This record gives sequence, C-alpha cells and structure tokens, in this order.
Amino acid sequence: MKFLDLFGRLKSVVIGMIHVKALPGTPLGCMKMPQIIEEACREASIYCDAGIDGVIIENMHDIPYSFSVGPEVCACMTAVCTAVRGVCPLLPLGVQILSSANQQALAVALASGLDFIRAEGFVFSHVADEGLLNACAGDLLRYRRQIGAEHVQIFTDIKKKHSSHALTSDMSIEETAHAAEFFLSDGLVITGAATGVEADLQELREVSRSVRIPVLIGSGVTYDNAERYLDANGMIIGSHFKQGGHWTNAVDPERVKRFMEKIRDLRK
Repeated sequence: MKFLDLFGRLKSVVIGMIHVKALPGTPLGCMKMPQIIEEACREASIYCDAGIDGVIIENMHDIPYSFSVGPEVCACMTAVCTAVRGVCPLLPLGVQILSSANQQALAVALASGLDFIRAEGFVFSHVADEGLLNACAGDLLRYRRQIGAEHVQIFTDIKKKHSSHALTSDMSIEETAHAAEFFLSDGLVITGAATGVEADLQELREVSRSVRIPVLIGSGVTYDNAERYLDANGMIIGSHFKQGGHWTNAVDPERVKRFMEKIRDLRK
C-alpha cells in the first residue's frame, strides 16, 4: 500500500495530531485510561467532523521522553488507537510513539488497525534531547516483515527537529533524503527546528526535487502560511489546531474547521 492508496490524489493532504494525555507511569500521568481514551476520541470526532484527511496519534505528553518504552506504553497506546479507529473507521490513521519507539509503533498500528507510523532516527545518527539516536531502518523493516505488517507505511523524519545534526553536518538534507528513499522509506517528513516552528521552504523544494517518494511538512503550518506549503504531499499539523496555537492544549474545533475550509478552496 502506498501514499496514493491511503489519500488518493488529494493535493497537500492535511493530517491532524492527537496528542494523547500523559500515560500511566509517566512523570505527568494523572488521568485514568478511560479518561485518556475519551479525550482522544473527542478530538478524533472533531477532526472527522471538519473533514480532515488523516490523523496521527502520539504520546507527546509523556515528557521527558525515554528510549526505554515499557510494555505499559504499548498497551495503553493500543487501547487509545483502537478506540480512535472505532470513531474514525475509514480515515487514514497513524501512530508515533516517543521516543523513537518505532518497532513498538508498528506493533500498535498492526494491533489497532492503523495505516502508517511516523518514525524518527530512520537513517543516520543524531543527538536528540533524549540522547544519541542511531539509524533503525534495517531492523525496523525486518521487524515489519516478521510481524506481517507490510501494509503499514513508514513516514520518516529527516534532519529531525529538537536535535543536533553536527554528526552529519557534511550531509545535505537532499543526501539524507536519498538515503532514506534508498532504505525504502514510504515518505519523508521535513520539520523546523522545534515543534510549531516553520519548515524551510528551500529544503522542501530541494528534497521534493531529489526523491520520488512523498514529502510531508511536519511542523509550523498555520492558516496564514498554508499557501506556502501547497507543493508538499502532506502537512502534519498539531500546534495550530490547538487552543491558542499551543500543542499542550485541546484541539479547537473552529481552528480545524477554518483551516480545512481554506485548504479546500486552495485545492480548487
């Protein structure tokens, strides 16, 4: 299954974020699972009602992130994702589990009937705020094959936000994109320096020209700048869809509705 199989020939696919409340066992965890699931499903309904093109479910509130993601995180995320799938039975859905729990995300996607994952650390090493993150493509794609999840697509960050890329400073973003494509990524995600920060338009152009796989913008898209990113295959939007434009807040129905109305006009 490829990008077109999920989204058809839509121009500039819009993918909204559900930032799952802090899960049990994490430092900020204070809600019971029924409450967490209810809130995720409420936000999923908002997105569906606004005519969004897809949704990613992410454990963004589980700060500080760890490379040691326990079985409780996988169990809780599976419960959340399964419930959201019930709310949005036909919508393309994805999952990301922080930090860099890409195999776990594949397992969750398979168990809950999701269509794709967003993976960090796919090619090349970089230093994230959690520590040194090494490439995972070889192990990740073998794991996908082993569990029979070849239908679950893997969209991969390159030169990821919240990270130092001094280790690969001699590698351009185009070279990084080529490497990810060569290692069988299903799509590339370009971001700004941090959550909510605009991605570089020149990088979008350079990467789009250099690969044949889809290129998505992973941060900084807003109502006011959406026109600038129409050449991207997709836009992953979290912060702008939240109350006050901050990722920690709840999804704002009016912000989502207004943005989708504008995108539909721009697609004409």
